[in-house]
Amino acid sequence: MTTTHQAIAPETERKTASSPPRSARIRRRGTATAICAALLALVLIGHASLPDLPGHLSSLAETLLPWTGLAIPALAAVALLRRSRMAAAALVLPVVAWLTAFGGTLTDKSSPGGDLTVVSHNVNQANPDPQGTVRSLLAAKADIVALEELSPDTAPAYERALAAAYPHHFYQGTVGLWSTRPLRDARAVPIMPWTRAMRATADTPKGPLAVYVVHLPSVRVGPTGFGSGARNDVAAVLADILRAEHAPRTLVMGDFNGSTDDRALRPLTSGMVSAQSSSGDGFGLTWPSSFPIVRIDQILVRGAKPTASWTLPATASDHLPVAARIDLTAVPAGDTGSPG
Repeated sequence: MTTTHQAIAPETERKTASSPPRSARIRRRGTATAICAALLALVLIGHASLPDLPGHLSSLAETLLPWTGLAIPALAAVALLRRSRMAAAALVLPVVAWLTAFGGTLTDKSSPGGDLTVVSHNVNQANPDPQGTVRSLLAAKADIVALEELSPDTAPAYERALAAAYPHHFYQGTVGLWSTRPLRDARAVPIMPWTRAMRATADTPKGPLAVYVVHLPSVRVGPTGFGSGARNDVAAVLADILRAEHAPRTLVMGDFNGSTDDRALRPLTSGMVSAQSSSGDGFGLTWPSSFPIVRIDQILVRGAKPTASWTLPATASDHLPVAARIDLTAVPAGDTGSPG
């Protein structure tokens, strides 16, 4: 026994001498988690200053930015499993950053009043139930309804179904507008070789309102990145058209195939007020309708004030309809009502 003990004692001493103290091992095993927490906070706070990544990946990251909050409980679970106080303390950074960026979005920002209720819906050209979709839209009792992704086969069906409630309408290509208020100067807007945008003037008791219905090109996520080049180019064309718009009040509704956080859409969104961001409750996610992960259907105004914004119940489309209440007499602070 003595000989055996003497044989293994030097080896035990070498292991003990080469092993770091227990406290150092605990600190080290929480380092990676703490670094991840700090990087997450940095992205949340400074995403607008980050350089454009190849393949428009910066746009994709900003579109999905609210979902970064899911990383926080994952990091918390790792910190708990690792029993790291340092990692747990570092989680304060992304929590504060996320709440700073999105905490206000979770509150109800609606206010009483408003002159018009407007609805926008990408009805999906393959919609198997146009009649049911119309019934859902009629239940909103909107003054103005904008539809996107119409087709030659479905547009007449929507026209007939909405005619009784909306005597004034115009549609061309894949977009259309139905209104209880008289429409004039209705025309297609040339943002693409085929018609995916239109403009009309709605005569309201508070004066003329320029109404645009738009459907920007689709985007794809593939091996080369975020395929949003065509959408970005068309958005820039539309932004120029809106800057030249001289109506005292402008309403833009439609499927933007992007969120208002997407940097590539800033030329279009920077001069407008988002109904959801300014008067909604929550993120108002719209696509896909079965499990919405992003809001790509937008209602923007200039020279007026949104007082409420919400999504309508799902229809047979893959998008949720969006609605807003608009005060035509109130101009938001810093908004002169003229093009930027």
